[in-house]
Amino acid sequence: MPENFISSTGEIGQAVASIAGDGGQAEKPSPHSAKSGSGADRRRSASAGALQHGWRRETLLALISILAGLILWEFAAGYFPQIILPPPSAVVVKMSNPAVFVKLMSALAGSLAQLTLGFLLAFGVAVPLGMIIGRSTTLTQMFEPVIAALYAIPPVTFVPFFIIWFGLFFEARVALVFLMCVFDILVIIIKGARDVRSMLLDVGRSFGASRSQQLRLIVFPAMTPFLFAALRVGSARAINGMITAELFFAAVNLGGILKQASQNFDTASAMAVVVVVCLLGLIVQSGITLFEARISRWDVRPA
Repeated sequence: MPENFISSTGEIGQAVASIAGDGGQAEKPSPHSAKSGSGADRRRSASAGALQHGWRRETLLALISILAGLILWEFAAGYFPQIILPPPSAVVVKMSNPAVFVKLMSALAGSLAQLTLGFLLAFGVAVPLGMIIGRSTTLTQMFEPVIAALYAIPPVTFVPFFIIWFGLFFEARVALVFLMCVFDILVIIIKGARDVRSMLLDVGRSFGASRSQQLRLIVFPAMTPFLFAALRVGSARAINGMITAELFFAAVNLGGILKQASQNFDTASAMAVVVVVCLLGLIVQSGITLFEARISRWDVRPA
């Protein structure tokens, strides 16, 4: 192959983007390129405006949904004693207490440490491993039964082993967070790696792309929707694992407050912990969705 067949890796990305954007058909040159350029700018501006309008509409609908849920909760709580189901007004009063609020935020900071470390370890292991397994038919056939078998086991069944291996404290909690989200991420990434269209890889090979260039310039960008799906599912599972670990091991942070409140029949304080966890999950999911909307504007997959 001639040395100048590829002037830069940018040509590979441009060619792949062209194929992905027009469904595999070459773009025909326009005799009015100057005029079409201004038209493209207008289309991009209109697209950006549509995205902003869609985001505002989704935010408004989400707020309406949350408000309706709170009203329904307040209404339903009136039929039960507060020790059974505290109304949201009682939870707000409890959380507005400065001492309680500071205690909740301090506990949340401690919980976030194990959540972050466990999730980053799971994501750092599952993404490259899933790409390697997914891009190889042989490895997929070898490891899919093992992954399916391990995935079916409830993570809490490993708690006795984690106590033996890591003790009752930070290391054990990180291990449980890791285990509760690593297989979800791995399964999604394997599916994403196998979903990359062979046409895109053929374009890269025709430009002389090496295997590492194909992974970096073709496979990884094509897997972006799956990466964000793995982020959403994995982060939700990691938050689940964070609370589960704090209840099953030494009761500390948010799990400790929840356990102590339940022992004292202080359901308003227990529900305040649940609200904090819900808000954490909502913030994380909203952040991932917003980041995906900004990063993946080029994605041309059909809705």
